[in-house]
Amino acid sequence: MKKALIIYATRTQNTKGIAELIAEGLRMSGVEVDLLSATDRAVEDLNYDEYDAVILGSATYHGEMMQSMKTLLFRLEQVNLEGKVGGSFGSFGWSGEAPDRIFDTMANIYNMKMVSGPLRLKSPKLQGAIQMAHDYGKEIAKKMEE
Repeated sequence: MKKALIIYATRTQNTKGIAELIAEGLRMSGVEVDLLSATDRAVEDLNYDEYDAVILGSATYHGEMMQSMKTLLFRLEQVNLEGKVGGSFGSFGWSGEAPDRIFDTMANIYNMKMVSGPLRLKSPKLQGAIQMAHDYGKEIAKKMEE
């Protein structure tokens, strides 16, 4: 069974909600999912070789991603993620830059096989958000089969 890792950084729990919905979409496609907060101590001890896909998400706050995600991105430079499937996501109030910056880092620094683009949602509770997040999870699962 394919396995995916989702790590998120959240401020108001919206990004966590999006992560949970993406995980549901992956599970609907038969993928095993581990879901962790970027502030969880377990993130430091992960064996990334166990995962076929890594999906990272952060809220955008004052035009920036959350500090815990920035720190994680620096740490991940030491991990070989090249060739793994990747995706990024996040919630935002006004601007929503974090998912784009994460996506670019994953594609250009880590050399991951990225899906079509980042998922940016204001809230997991808005109309259409559930379907969009589920579809994003399914897109990642499909990319894992390539």
